[in-house]
Amino acid sequence: MNILYLHSHDTGRCIQPHGVPVRTPALQHLAEQGCFFRDAHCAAPTCSPSRAALLTGQSAHGAGMVGLCHRGSSLKYPERHLANFLKGHGFLTHKSGLSHVGGPDEAHGYLESARHDHQDGNLVVEDAVAFLKRQNGSVPFFLDAGFLETHRTEWVCQGFNMPHHSPKDGEGNPDYVQVPAILPDSPETRRDWLDFRHSVERLDSFYGRILEALDASGLADDTLVLATTDHGIAFPEHKCSLTHHGSGVLLILRLPGGAGKGRVFDSLVSHLDVYPTLCDLLKVDPPAWLEGRSLLPLIEGKTDTVRDELFTEVTFHAAFEPKRCVRTQRWSYIRNYALPRNTVMPNCDDGHSKRLLMDHGMTDRPVPPEELYDLLFDPMERRNLLGSAECEVRNAECGVWSAEGDVGSEIRNALQDLRTKLDTWMRDTRDPLLEPEPIGIPLPQRVNTWDQLHPGAGSRDWDVSEWPRP
Repeated sequence: MNILYLHSHDTGRCIQPHGVPVRTPALQHLAEQGCFFRDAHCAAPTCSPSRAALLTGQSAHGAGMVGLCHRGSSLKYPERHLANFLKGHGFLTHKSGLSHVGGPDEAHGYLESARHDHQDGNLVVEDAVAFLKRQNGSVPFFLDAGFLETHRTEWVCQGFNMPHHSPKDGEGNPDYVQVPAILPDSPETRRDWLDFRHSVERLDSFYGRILEALDASGLADDTLVLATTDHGIAFPEHKCSLTHHGSGVLLILRLPGGAGKGRVFDSLVSHLDVYPTLCDLLKVDPPAWLEGRSLLPLIEGKTDTVRDELFTEVTFHAAFEPKRCVRTQRWSYIRNYALPRNTVMPNCDDGHSKRLLMDHGMTDRPVPPEELYDLLFDPMERRNLLGSAECEVRNAECGVWSAEGDVGSEIRNALQDLRTKLDTWMRDTRDPLLEPEPIGIPLPQRVNTWDQLHPGAGSRDWDVSEWPRP
């Protein structure tokens, strides 16, 4: 079995199969030919930690990647990288684009890698297509094709005073665009969103060219295609957020031979489940360090779900913002560390939507110690049932803080259960936040401060005294 791994920056679930009005015919066709997971989540909605988690099958802190690789973070165990694992099982491993987990390609297990500007998606496609043309089926391959799209630098100029631009500049009318419901409907956000959609369409065209080359190679029936992204879109309250707006990702698996063709799954799945699924499909023993669950029983119809909960985290992005989350089908519970503070603005990429919200007080919004969302009655995760002034009356009425009585028992029991689940997971995975200081993980060397407004505002050495005491 060959493996083709297609991945992007910051796309979230903004694709046609998720019902978004954007033209992604390649991904739509791939979803219809494969398995489409509607409730998939990354392990850490920040670039390098998310990718490290998927490629090692561990939580971001378990993999040692607690921050961005270009700011000093790195894999603690590069030998656990999926490319190294597959190389050990006879695969030809080739990287055509970016990976954003730092370190030399050889250390991660790539026998071949393209030497070109990874910011140019056309060059990534050309290298991937050339690689596929060289394959004759004698050796299984792992082709890693990573794209900078749909990162904001690809579709809007950095800085608030620069004009918009996109790969299809001028196409479409922003007056007839519907922005995500979590964002205000304004000329600024509509233009921002239209530019982003253009970038998604450009990404899809790249995927289409690679998939056409795979078909032409005659190896498509023997190749597993994995398509995903690192985390949510680079808009306010998405990327770097532990609500589903930040952790929710597209995930499509097209298995060799058409297994599971056209199936759509609503159950919770994690990026961590990809590695053990590949082990199952390859019929090899999964490494002991894996934290995910194989999706094969789900795909084969042997079960309706493979997990009752999943966990997500942020420690560093541009700035230090430690927080952890446990999510079930019904509830989402988030715990924020290093308080008190307001919204960490450097962890939101610059853009016109961000400026609009900053002009109306986003910078001064406080961060609560805990957040609890009822995903059945509040699927947008906007009404925190804990720790906000506007919910104090509701909390009292529901008995959230009461140890007696039956009023609000559902919320109270959910809170207790989720707190316990999160505590247990943090202990079992040796989360460094449980220690008085970070030990044994490669820490970022440069960070933004909480009072800065933009990730490009200049960085400083991180001070270990800022680590939250357990």
